[in-house]
Amino acid sequence: MALKDILFFVEDIDFKLKEKAKIRQWIVDTIKAEGFKRVGELSFILCSDAYLLEINKQYLNHDTYTDVVTFDSSEDDDVIAGDIFISVERITENAAKFKVDSRDELQRVIMHGVLHLCGYHDKKPEDKTLMTAKENEYLGKRDF
Repeated sequence: MALKDILFFVEDIDFKLKEKAKIRQWIVDTIKAEGFKRVGELSFILCSDAYLLEINKQYLNHDTYTDVVTFDSSEDDDVIAGDIFISVERITENAAKFKVDSRDELQRVIMHGVLHLCGYHDKKPEDKTLMTAKENEYLGKRDF
């Protein structure tokens, strides 16, 4: 799996993502563990609440703030590809609310988006429980 196919962008905010190489490897290890053969282009767009709200309204008809929106662009069943938009403002707020480190909250949300692309859902309570368990599993496998 090509680490170079995992891209990070920043839109309309001043933010520097640390440990990109380690995060890329962690994502690839997760995707492999979930049974996928490779990563197509996988883009993470770190942005503001306002930017993500517009994405949410325009593409999903949701007029609410959220921490992450995931768009799957995979064309093959065994390939992961897509765009994951993450509100850094929401991450910061949620980290304070849940009394966790903002770095850990950001990585949880990165994993949440990846798990959506792997086929996990979070609308029904039982799906949300499984999603959270998977997030915790893979957060526990970080070596950084």
